[in-house]
Amino acid sequence: MYNLPYHKEQNEEVIKEFIKEHPFAFLSGCDTQNKPIATQVPVFIEEHAGKKIVRGHIMKNTDHHKAFLHNPNVLVVFTGKHTYVSGTWYTNPHTPSTWNYMSVHAKGIIKFLNDEALENVLRMTSLHFENHNQQSPTTFDNIPAEFKQRVMDAIVAFEIEVTEIDTVFKLSQDRDFKSYQNIIEKLKEQGEDGRVIAAEMAKRTKQVFPDNN
Repeated sequence: MYNLPYHKEQNEEVIKEFIKEHPFAFLSGCDTQNKPIATQVPVFIEEHAGKKIVRGHIMKNTDHHKAFLHNPNVLVVFTGKHTYVSGTWYTNPHTPSTWNYMSVHAKGIIKFLNDEALENVLRMTSLHFENHNQQSPTTFDNIPAEFKQRVMDAIVAFEIEVTEIDTVFKLSQDRDFKSYQNIIEKLKEQGEDGRVIAAEMAKRTKQVFPDNN
């Protein structure tokens, strides 16, 4: 991950909200031959006794399940919208183009849970993503028992105790004020990703350029 101070997000609440808004994360590690493995899974993060815990579930006996049993060190990557930024939008157009994006990396130790904990994780996960609507027919307690058991036999719940969180919110903070404003205007003309990045940049203008407001 790029380690440039002006591209770091320091606000804990902003980081928590970003993770909440982008829960379909990359979960990666290494197998017994030190080959990289990865999967994408919906997860949610909670805090208990001052510790950040990521919870979710995966299918049993997959390459990633076996790898995590061998090596419990994992990386969870949360990514948001991203967009190309043309160097022609800068006050000095003879500059390489770049990419703006937002990403949170959480490193930690994964632990697989028993069947009772699996029920709890599935219950909490389904409620979490159904906006805590207990009447929803797709939440864990409202799914037929036979189907529920068949699904549970094939999956395993996990929790990850987060040991380190790092961020890159690369939003042209290293550009001059005029370039920054022009990038925002140009991105507004792009697709959804560009417009989202433009809005995030506009929201941060006072923070990035306190002397220009």
